[in-house]
Amino acid sequence: MRDALAVSRSKNHLATAVVWTVAIVVSASFLLLISNIVWEGMGQISWTFLTDTPRNAGREGGIAPILVSTLLILAVCIAVSVPIGLGAAILLAEYSSDQHRFGRFIRRSLDVLAGMPSIIIGLFGNAFFCITLGLGFSILSGGLTLACMVLPIFIRAAEEGFRAVPDAYRHNAAALGLSQVTTLYHVLLPVALPAVVVGLILGIGRALAETAALIFTSGYVDRMPGSLLDSGRALSVHIFDLSMNVPGGERNAYGAALVLLILLLTINLMTHWIMRRFFRSRSVSP
Repeated sequence: MRDALAVSRSKNHLATAVVWTVAIVVSASFLLLISNIVWEGMGQISWTFLTDTPRNAGREGGIAPILVSTLLILAVCIAVSVPIGLGAAILLAEYSSDQHRFGRFIRRSLDVLAGMPSIIIGLFGNAFFCITLGLGFSILSGGLTLACMVLPIFIRAAEEGFRAVPDAYRHNAAALGLSQVTTLYHVLLPVALPAVVVGLILGIGRALAETAALIFTSGYVDRMPGSLLDSGRALSVHIFDLSMNVPGGERNAYGAALVLLILLLTINLMTHWIMRRFFRSRSVSP
């Protein structure tokens, strides 16, 4: 008996040591990556860098047109993804059971699309949005293509959030005579909101870091866009071009990479602040 307890304790200690080792390695790799970007890119960050246009193939000047194009592409992506994704998640969670064939088919399709290589989605976006719909290389084409990448992640996360809401909430709402729309908006959505936001943030993170899909849809042009039908270069594409195709562009590439990290961090902090205000106004604990 004592030997069995000793073996069990040694296994537990070994498992704990392995977990801590993996955690330390992952954390150290992350900190090393972030510190390298901050160290190399901090010297490039200035008001001129953020407001000036690129010159000399991006070696000089700033990233103002690239930053505007990135925000416009992201705005198109979010504007398309949120209503479609939220509606699809509600449909799958509230009106389609696990045994329903149509629901199972949609869920499996979303899982496959979530793991689809971005280059394939970029080729689809080029063939459908740019050529078939005649949008050409444009910010609109890039945003719609990114929406195709964000939707599978967002829908599945939001669906799980709605499914995690206890059935007692639905039964109590029905006992009070609330309609399904009222129950969804005033009861289920506030409780499922954290999962919905997590799915959206994960999708935005993938969209901001995407390069291959945008090369085939939004294009390479680094001038200030005049409309959504103009071509625009995203930050990720700009970083790729400076680091791979432009000799001497590494310094501005690091600066653009740091701006991209700050942008993603800002979006996360703003989302967290909005969620806190939302729950505080409704007196609901997340």
